[in-house]
Amino acid sequence: MPQATRTETWDAPIEKIFEIITDYNSYPEYVDGCSSVNVLEQSETDARVEFGLNLIKKFKYILHLKQTRPNQISWSFESGDIFKKNEGSWQFKDLGDGRTEVQYGLEVEVKGFAPKTLVNSLTEKNLPAMLKSYHQRCKTH
Repeated sequence: MPQATRTETWDAPIEKIFEIITDYNSYPEYVDGCSSVNVLEQSETDARVEFGLNLIKKFKYILHLKQTRPNQISWSFESGDIFKKNEGSWQFKDLGDGRTEVQYGLEVEVKGFAPKTLVNSLTEKNLPAMLKSYHQRCKTH
């Protein structure tokens, strides 16, 4: 089962990072490969979001997200075209002075046979670029 974890230190306050990451509707503006977002439900602590991605091929899926302000956002797979499993989390630790430790973890399992290039794109290859786009968004908004 492909998985990836990455920890970085961002020059942004923990609350700002939490706000940017939970603003799901804005993802197509700056997350490469994210072609659409449909927030089905969202409260302070929960969200159901349908994401449309275009990575090698187009597909959609719905995640159920648990939001614990300002330290964690975790998700589990609900339904979709390609995944059997899509679980992960963002963990945030306030380091003071407007700096935050950001840890992202992801574990996916795809239905049937999926090209290794697609699975690698979803986990290892796109992860650094994706985190960079979120970090950049935190700096500019």
